[in-house]
Amino acid sequence: MADPHVEDVADEEASRSVVSRALAIIGTFHGGRERQSLSDLSRNSGVPIATAYRIVHRLTEWGALERDEAGKYRIGLRLWEVASLAPRSMGLQRIARPYMQDLYETTHYNVQLAVREGTELVSVERFQNPNYRRGRPRVGGRYALHVTAIGLVLLAHAPEDVREEVLSAPLKRYTPYTYADPDQLRRVLAEVRSHGYAISDRQMDLDHVGVAAPVFGPDGSVIAALSCVLRHDDVDEKNMIHLVRVTANGISRALRKAAEAGRAPV
Repeated sequence: MADPHVEDVADEEASRSVVSRALAIIGTFHGGRERQSLSDLSRNSGVPIATAYRIVHRLTEWGALERDEAGKYRIGLRLWEVASLAPRSMGLQRIARPYMQDLYETTHYNVQLAVREGTELVSVERFQNPNYRRGRPRVGGRYALHVTAIGLVLLAHAPEDVREEVLSAPLKRYTPYTYADPDQLRRVLAEVRSHGYAISDRQMDLDHVGVAAPVFGPDGSVIAALSCVLRHDDVDEKNMIHLVRVTANGISRALRKAAEAGRAPV
């Protein structure tokens, strides 16, 4: 006679395996992979294609994935709706959006809000000039911390173990101006903490400069960063630093007031 305990453990392990594989499939949608075929999902997740087919079919039925006319899959509306309830992004977005819009209307430059997740930044909101579109950042996209102004702010205020993890790993160089030397980057991060803002001068590409400042939560910790990205030829450094810092401080005050009123979003 079979041991019920052994059967329960086997069932639990099987269920865990299915959940892990489903999460692996969903997790492949990053780094510009917005539309993928079934074979792409199988290859990028490491899930055998027959198993991937069954899981993708179920995820599509539930609404986590959607299949387009070309037979490729993308993140479904239902998963997006559920993800939008995450307090660390949605509450922050709601409070920050009016301030971001004011900054955008004042400058007409692209404005971004991001949080740190591990050793990457995640973009949670942006305002983009329709006449000045850039592929990056995408809301929900993950990017390296050492390259952009907004990433430098988040990295400068990250826990020491996170900073050291980034500094000890290879620092990808995107342009000749990218901080790829860990000692240099360590000095830059100290300056960011001291000055209260960061500037990324043509570190991602040779056309743009970013200015960013920290957003503080009710407990005084840095929970996000705000940036404005403009063309290198248009830089008015002193004015942009002032505008970005004022906007970030306004968001920080609004978060503190929300917490005092018992409506803390983060």
